[in-house]
Amino acid sequence: MSKSLFFSALVVALAVAGPASADLRMCNNTSSRVSVALAYTDGQEWVSEGWWNLKSLDCVTLLRGALAAQYYYVYAMDERGGEWKGKAFMCTSDREFKIQGRKDCFVRGYDRTGFFEVDTGKDAKSWTVQLTDQATPSNP
Repeated sequence: MSKSLFFSALVVALAVAGPASADLRMCNNTSSRVSVALAYTDGQEWVSEGWWNLKSLDCVTLLRGALAAQYYYVYAMDERGGEWKGKAFMCTSDREFKIQGRKDCFVRGYDRTGFFEVDTGKDAKSWTVQLTDQATPSNP
């Protein structure tokens, strides 16, 4: 018997007061360990990189410094098979990776994975993405 568990990502902007550092952070507010991949544009081309492994109730900095873009893309999976995914396809690998470009993933020996979009707003300098698990009824 399988039980449906839907996952949500809660995206929260951090208010920066004083000389606090500006970063893109990820927090795992679930009861499971998660692996996270991040994709962004460096101004020239797309870059995807991973994996950050976060234990339950842990946070990690994905990018240090003031945010350079409005949109970032995230994919995460937990040890129970749950995923946080979307429709923005990027290249990934099973092992630690940093991949330039998002085209021809399979031809280049990579996987093609759907990332969800994180809109940090036009002027954000810091941002935290919070992964949460949320049980919902499975009514078709």
